[in-house]
Amino acid sequence: MAAPAAQQLDIEVVQTKPFAGQKPGTSGLRKTVKEVQQEHYLANFVQCIFDSLPANELTGSTLVLSGDGRFYNTEAATLILRMAVANGVRKIITGENAIMSTPCVSGVIRSTKSYGGIILTASHNPGGPDADFGIKYNCSNGGPAPESLTDAMFAKSKTITQYKIAKQKPSADILTKIGVQHFGSLEVEVISAPAAYAELMESIFDFAGLRALVARKDFRFVYDAMNGVAGPFAREIFLNKLGASAECVINSVPKEDFGGCHPDPNLTYAEELVKRMGVDATGAPLPGVDPKSLPDFGAAADGDADRNMILGRQFFVTPSDSVAIIAANAQRAIPYFKGGVKGVARSMPTSAALDKVAAKLGLKCYEVPTGWKFFGNLMDAGSLSICGEESFGTGSDHIREKDGVWAVLAWLSILRLHNPDDSKPLVSVQEIVEQHWALYGRNYYCRYDYESVDSAAAATLMAELVKQTAAAKGSKWGSFTVAHADEFTYTDPVDHSVSAHQGIRFLMEDGSRVIFRLSGTGSVGATIRMYIEKYETDGAKLLLPSAQALKPLIEAAVEKCRMKEICGRDKPTVIT
Repeated sequence: MAAPAAQQLDIEVVQTKPFAGQKPGTSGLRKTVKEVQQEHYLANFVQCIFDSLPANELTGSTLVLSGDGRFYNTEAATLILRMAVANGVRKIITGENAIMSTPCVSGVIRSTKSYGGIILTASHNPGGPDADFGIKYNCSNGGPAPESLTDAMFAKSKTITQYKIAKQKPSADILTKIGVQHFGSLEVEVISAPAAYAELMESIFDFAGLRALVARKDFRFVYDAMNGVAGPFAREIFLNKLGASAECVINSVPKEDFGGCHPDPNLTYAEELVKRMGVDATGAPLPGVDPKSLPDFGAAADGDADRNMILGRQFFVTPSDSVAIIAANAQRAIPYFKGGVKGVARSMPTSAALDKVAAKLGLKCYEVPTGWKFFGNLMDAGSLSICGEESFGTGSDHIREKDGVWAVLAWLSILRLHNPDDSKPLVSVQEIVEQHWALYGRNYYCRYDYESVDSAAAATLMAELVKQTAAAKGSKWGSFTVAHADEFTYTDPVDHSVSAHQGIRFLMEDGSRVIFRLSGTGSVGATIRMYIEKYETDGAKLLLPSAQALKPLIEAAVEKCRMKEICGRDKPTVIT
């Protein structure tokens, strides 16, 4: 039987003008919903994406399109369908209701050999009509666009005069019905994203072993999807595949406003999980809590499921420790790494805990700027297996994005490794971490976030710090002495591209570090991040409260940067 004739669409060329500030950050363009909803605003940026790709490659291509389900997701996805057909795209692959986790998008791009993908997410930023929206482009390797491509998008955004779009709108069910439909010449395939992602995870981890761990009577865990896109993926894997009970997954229905919560998996915003695990907003144990009443393992996700937070019973695992412990146990705990780990990498502000593991295991360790795209070249070159960022991002070369659910499965695999059967008492998350510190030393670590700072004041503070680096060597920061200071510049070992102005470093003689960096993930004003790290090998000092161990260095850093004088801030918005 002959296929039905394709619907004939009317393609319109719309005249427009540039909008200021359409510069993608470390992970795409993030703006308030109200800004994105301006007439022509989103269409302008989408056209800039298309115009930055070679026309001969875009025409007839397959793209993956999906988002984290936040407010304006459906409207934006529908607009992009209309623009994709007008710009010659042949096929769009998407999830139900145009919802798919960012890690899943990366995996689908790779498994279907798609040309690239457009992801509608502001990640861990709040959602809703008065909150944030985001959009980014991922390349054929499944990873975020490199700086050369995002720079081209920004350049085009300053000169754009028109965009192409279909006058007609697609049918109401084109994004909701699993299967293939057509919109003019555009083929739209809606897939079950959780099923596709679960299949990928089963190829990486020992699900039989994980089922045995979950079935233990003395093991309880809770996963908080924070009303984001992770919920359906968590239910598919933890409940359907691993056999956990329904109460193990909380806040698992994606909501446009994330239930009014801030979907950032840290000690400040993941309040419900943090309380359930018996810790306070600093990660310290809550007093008056019976530990036996608490789950043994807890984890949280952000809005698009690429970030994770790991907790034990009354115990917080820093993201820097998390990636180091995963790397130290990967070959024994995770079948995917049975043949060995090629190399490891961390973002520059992330603690050097991973470096200590690499040194002991004889692995190459790379230090890159913040932004997952910097790991992609190393992975594509076969040089990198496991990587992480202190901003609660962890992942491996199975895809080209950080992967929150993968990190949780990695930790469950490590727990299974240390608890091969139920004949002995459960070895806890805290015991695993403390055994790691005893072997490798402990990198005490925290991050101060000063959010929504006046942009001009933030620029002044960073400029002052750059000036300080010139004469910092040998200077005293309290009881610490600066051994080296600079503004971090990265030269990619694969393509030799150079990324400058990636953060300001003050490295102390004892191995401690203080780093300052402007974040590219906010939508209003500026976010200044201050990172504090102190390395300790004295066994008698490995179990101090982090706040106590870091207090002298934090006080010196706050004084040296003149945060209150320049930015008017006497305390951070968030401490992680």
